[in-house]
Amino acid sequence: MKTYLISPDKKQYKANLHCHSVLSDGRKTPEELKELYKSHGYDILAITDHERPHDHQAMSDKDFLMLTGYECYIRPNARYDKYDREVHLNLFARDPHNVKMINFDERYVHYLKRDNAIGELVRVGDERPREFSAAYINEYIKTAKEHGYIVTYNHPYWSMEDEADILAYEGLFSLEICNYGSYLINNLDYCGALYDKMLCKGKRMFCHGADDNHNAHPVDGPYCDSFGAFTMIMPDAFTYDSVFSAMETGEMYASMGPLFKEVSVENGSIHIECSDAKSIFLYMGSKTPACRIAEEGKSVNCADFKIDENARYVRVSVRDEKGRWADTRGFFPDEFGF
Repeated sequence: MKTYLISPDKKQYKANLHCHSVLSDGRKTPEELKELYKSHGYDILAITDHERPHDHQAMSDKDFLMLTGYECYIRPNARYDKYDREVHLNLFARDPHNVKMINFDERYVHYLKRDNAIGELVRVGDERPREFSAAYINEYIKTAKEHGYIVTYNHPYWSMEDEADILAYEGLFSLEICNYGSYLINNLDYCGALYDKMLCKGKRMFCHGADDNHNAHPVDGPYCDSFGAFTMIMPDAFTYDSVFSAMETGEMYASMGPLFKEVSVENGSIHIECSDAKSIFLYMGSKTPACRIAEEGKSVNCADFKIDENARYVRVSVRDEKGRWADTRGFFPDEFGF
């Protein structure tokens, strides 16, 4: 029996799940961001301003969906230090009108203070000063989930955390495997290796790509931080509830350009179809992934691999001629028939 990990029959919608507007430190209004992404072929946008939950549902239309969410941060010291570690989390709301702020800490809400908007907040959770510890961060994630959010871990290498620290966090639904704004300036925040370590540790979490755009530079220039990493989401219908459900259940994949057309498992083998690529990799939690690499001047767009009977998981990664990646989430043996 064939099991589809990515079905050719499901429509895919292009999303940017990390974006900043003038409500925090971005340079464009929410309305300008919607039109910018819609004009570049996107279907879904989450404006995740720093410590500023906001309902943008009035901007949704039949062809474009706004997701509700925001970005929080937790630091050893509340003040920004470019040489110190910190944690950034994106919170996405199950209810599109949910704008609750988790664990309010006045030291972090600079943009709300700037606009005299603290009084607009719905504050929930513990309001003691935030602590930079695994125990507190896990508590924060738990509280966010209790109040209707799913939580991602953002730009791991920009955040400068040790991998062991990241592996200690519980309850995250997805890892930002590519943060394009960070990737553009430090060439580090493509995190496939970190994601594999998390899967090897049994972390049943997904992966996604996002821009984290602030739009300080022209969109047609080399420093443009938009349109570099995205997430393809495969809901049953183009509605907020269905899109959120698809994210929550891992019906999505991350990309910087390549697209998956089909990933399926049958009789112990995996079949992959994708847009033209230079290489296709099957990671299984071992030292030796299976791979297919195109000859010079040619491309590949399909591959079949035997899945090792001892595979800890499977995930597929594709790289195109421009060096751009696309990555499925990790699928564990009980999900693909072993």
